[in-house]
Formats: sequence, C-alpha cells, structure tokens
Amino acid sequence: MSKLQQWIDQAKELSIEDLQRTLESYSDFGPLPGLLLTYIESFFPFLPLLLIVAANANIYGLWLGFLLSWIGVSAGAASVFWVARLLGGKIGTRLQRRYPKMKGFFNWIETKGFTPLFLLSCFPFSPSSLINIVSGLSTIPFPTFLIAVALGKAVMIFSVSLLSFDIGNLLQEPWRIALTAAVIVAMWYGGKRLEARYHH
Repeated sequence: MSKLQQWIDQAKELSIEDLQRTLESYSDFGPLPGLLLTYIESFFPFLPLLLIVAANANIYGLWLGFLLSWIGVSAGAASVFWVARLLGGKIGTRLQRRYPKMKGFFNWIETKGFTPLFLLSCFPFSPSSLINIVSGLSTIPFPTFLIAVALGKAVMIFSVSLLSFDIGNLLQEPWRIALTAAVIVAMWYGGKRLEARYHH
C-alpha cells in the first residue's frame, strides 16, 4: 500500500476529537487553519467535511466557525469550478460520450441552473466535487453557480454547526434538534421534488 493510500485511509478514520486537537495545535495561526481545511476539502473530497465543520463550530464558536467553514467551502467550490472550466469543454464532451448518462446530468444542470445546484448543495452527502466539476465543464454562468452553491452550502453548514456546537448541552436545547430536523425534512422534500422533475 502506498503512502498516499495510507494517508487517505487515515484521513477517512479521523474523529472530531482528532480534528479538534489538530486545529488547536495550530492555534498560533488563529482561524486560518479552520478556513484552509474546508477549502482544501474541495480538492480532496475524501476528507471528512462534516467533521471539519463540526470541529470549527466547537473550536471557534457557532458563528465564527460557521463563517470560516462557509467561506472555505464556497471558495473551494469556486476554485474547482474554474479549474474545470479552464480545462475546456472537450473534457465534458468526452465524459458525455464515455458515460451517456452524464449527458442528462449536464443538460439538467445547464437548463435548470440555480435550483438543482442550490438543493444539491444543501445536502451534506451530495458529491460536491463532482457537481463543481460538471458545473465548470458545462455552460452555466459562474455567478449563477456561485450564488446557488454559496446559499446551499450556507444551509448545510449552518445546520451541521448548530447541531454539533457545544454538543454536551444539546439535550438541554431541544430547539436546536427541532430546527435541524426541520431543515433536513425540507431538504429531503425538496430533493424528492427535484428528483421527480429530473426523471420526468
């Protein structure tokens, strides 16, 4: 097994305590490590984004932790988008030829634009890197992509931050659980509507 594979496996097995200790060990750099880690995750999707967001909320506080995670994730998505766009549409054409089902996904993103990008960005387990790459290879305007992804990621990151912040007192503040559950249900319903429209 290569060292790279070992590093990937170790990253996948990180716990929130491990991440918090790692981020706290770089406390001399202020909030920069928390921001950079969420940015880097956009290029290395095997990193546990949800745990990073939770660790940021617990180390830097709910609002600052949310802000750092949101800026890092949004900036990372924009960077991946532009890397894909600079590579050109030829790669997108090749992907569609090699994987015919990709053509439907490209058309869906290009014709519907804002709505699917926003809703997919709200889901914590959606393939963000793939969405960013496909968007970059498509003809969707960058402002549309950035606004949709930034707003969608804000919903997802705030939900995760709210639920994981000061988790020891979570049971004493049931409104946090109720609010997060409401957001998840709303996103699930929206996703079902989106899926039905896509298949139609």
